[in-house]
Amino acid sequence: MEEVKSPKKPLLYYYGIVLLVIILFNIIIQPILLQSQIIEVDYGTFMEMIAEENIGSVEVTDERILFTDKDNTTIYKTGVMYDPTLTERLYASGATFTKVIEGNSSTVLNVFLSYIVPLLIFIGIGQYMSKKITEQAGGRNALQFGGMGKSNAKVYVQSTEGIHFSDVAGEDEAKESLAEIVDYLHNPDKYTEVGASMPKGLLLVGPPGTGKTMLAKAVAGEAEVPFFSISGSEFVEMFVGMGASKVRDLFRQAKEKAPCIVFIDEIDAIGKKRDGQIGGNDEREQTLNQLLTEMDGFEGNNGVIILAATNRPESLDPALTRPGRFDRRVPVELPDLKGREEILKVHARNIKLADGVDFHTIARMASGTSGAELANIVNEAALRAVRDGRKYVTQADLEESIEVVIAGYQKKNAIMSDSEKKVVSYHEIGHALVAAMQTNSAPVQKITIIPRTSGALGYTMQVETNDKCLLTKEELENKIATYTGGRAAEEIVFGQITTGASNDIEQATKLARAMITRYGMNEEFDMVAMETVNNQYLGGDTSLTCSADTQKEIDKKVVALVKEQHEKAKSILQKNREALDRLAQFLYEKETITGEEFMGILKGGTLQ
Repeated sequence: MEEVKSPKKPLLYYYGIVLLVIILFNIIIQPILLQSQIIEVDYGTFMEMIAEENIGSVEVTDERILFTDKDNTTIYKTGVMYDPTLTERLYASGATFTKVIEGNSSTVLNVFLSYIVPLLIFIGIGQYMSKKITEQAGGRNALQFGGMGKSNAKVYVQSTEGIHFSDVAGEDEAKESLAEIVDYLHNPDKYTEVGASMPKGLLLVGPPGTGKTMLAKAVAGEAEVPFFSISGSEFVEMFVGMGASKVRDLFRQAKEKAPCIVFIDEIDAIGKKRDGQIGGNDEREQTLNQLLTEMDGFEGNNGVIILAATNRPESLDPALTRPGRFDRRVPVELPDLKGREEILKVHARNIKLADGVDFHTIARMASGTSGAELANIVNEAALRAVRDGRKYVTQADLEESIEVVIAGYQKKNAIMSDSEKKVVSYHEIGHALVAAMQTNSAPVQKITIIPRTSGALGYTMQVETNDKCLLTKEELENKIATYTGGRAAEEIVFGQITTGASNDIEQATKLARAMITRYGMNEEFDMVAMETVNNQYLGGDTSLTCSADTQKEIDKKVVALVKEQHEKAKSILQKNREALDRLAQFLYEKETITGEEFMGILKGGTLQ
């Protein structure tokens, strides 16, 4: 798609700005500069300069005396004193002098010429320009003078370049909904013949980085109609009424070019729920009210389809999301295993790959990542190949780039002491061994004790063979046991604990609390929700919805659940102490081992 540039402002607009700068300079800057050039002296110095005949010109008022030296190079200022012979002495010294009467007609005239006349000229030019702009806009609101209140939407026309649906992968359901809109714009008769009408608005919702804006660009690339693109924050102005004026101007342009598509990115910036207070008249609420009116007003918006994107759908006003305005909600969720594989292939089109690159394995390792993160993984792999002096990307580059995105770069200059290295080795093997000895745990893919820039001194990577939509109570308990495996190994081998388990403790506690408060996996509370999720697409913060007494009971049950799984992890490691020592020693020497090496040693294989 090619953007249609807005016309340039008239030359008279810039003349007005220049005139305003000149007036402000005369009113504010010039008096300050003149004041800084005047030297204030006492009356005795004034008398001495008169006696030495070093006086050029003198101006006397009721409050002060301004005078210069003989060469008129310096201006002096002093106060007024009772001096009856001043006039004779000034005359005798050869100075030119005068008495200025405050408030005389010349002063009034100077004020009028310096301030009033330029202001009147500027107001006249502004009125003239406002009239011309209003006439050219066909009677639009005069508040759009100087560009204020005018829509900043970018207008695109059909082009052979740009993003198309073939460039977007992993979101087949969303593409299907949007492709139907494009087909309607191309072949409206096919739908009107049946009596069907297209939705007025489609709301794209999902986590950041899943491709909501890219899908909108793909619609722009596929549709042979004008495409207006604007961000919700661009409606927000300092002056009340400007945002509503921008909404009116945007829909006016859209109606003129119908059929067309209007895309509003981050619509939650203007579409938040109204607070319900009587008399509310803030700028954001006025803008939202104008948007609601334009979307289904008396005039109608035939041929104008609204696309909007947000990652905070729960914050939108119900009047905005009801049928008739946004008739269809299109989820753009995190991609599944197949979707991640397709996204990796799309982003690797322009990358030179070595033979044997397996995107299925990379997609399994990148579980839970968004489309933007997958694009970053491919790019990081290409950068790593360049750093190594190669002209192609290997499987190892892609696997390492996943670790870079998840845990950061390797800290090459970080040096751990021998004792710390042993503790970290046992800690990571503790995680891996507890996971491996439980039946419903994800297989271990990789174990490393190389520090990362994220602060991790090491980590154990587990990779599911397939994406799971449901997790059983046993599987969640096994996850908690795996989280506690690192601390359990430290207790068994060294008899003391370290700070290395801080993230493990956080994750185990969070999961245990969710089992009790949200998943109904406690016999006493049964199927009662004690917690609600806020901003599910932005971190999923939670808040408790129960009494203080119930909160105490929840805390006790969370502690008991984590403690139970901690004891289970210690029991597993104690029963497999010999394997724990052999694996930890091997990891200590190698620093990084694969899942295959781990399982080979665990089953009694020889050290490689």
